Amino acid sequence: MEENEQSVALQFFKALGDESRLKIAGLLAQREYSVEELAAALALKPPTVSHHLGILRRIGLVHVRPEGTTHWYRLDLDALRRMHHAVRPEKITVADDADTAASEWERKVLRDYFDDERLKQIPMNRKKRAVILDWLAARFDEGARYPEKAVNEIIKRYHEDSATLRRELVDGGWMARENGIYWRTGDAGAER
Repeated sequence: MEENEQSVALQFFKALGDESRLKIAGLLAQREYSVEELAAALALKPPTVSHHLGILRRIGLVHVRPEGTTHWYRLDLDALRRMHHAVRPEKITVADDADTAASEWERKVLRDYFDDERLKQIPMNRKKRAVILDWLAARFDEGARYPEKAVNEIIKRYHEDSATLRRELVDGGWMARENGIYWRTGDAGAER
């Protein structure tokens, strides 16, 4: 991350590091609010809310729309998306979760096949698929037992085809299954 991006990211996290500002941003993500409405919703005084809104406006997360004597505030979702992209290391998040000893090739596979934390497609290449399955298996806690529904829910966070990926995890040795209960094994990717 370049120095300017670091500065922007630091301001962003400082601004949202305050509980009241985080709550204000959450409310403004739903609809426009006036200072008085925000103050009532959060049990804060209007000058305190104005102070927090000023900080959020300075970093570009909040816009104001004057209407008569009332000012209406809203969260700038596009600015939030831009900030999200600016603060992601190497513009991806999935490789950060990968084993630090992973080769550059494995990190490249993760970058190529993921968009944020969504798997764009299941690789046809066996070695690349194994990298994806290693990463996916790490989403499950060691020693934990999961019913099939929970396994599907976790996999669907990353890709819609939970049945194929669940089967690949079991067939490849990353997970075991018995009576509809799944768990991670110590033989991750044993068939590679």
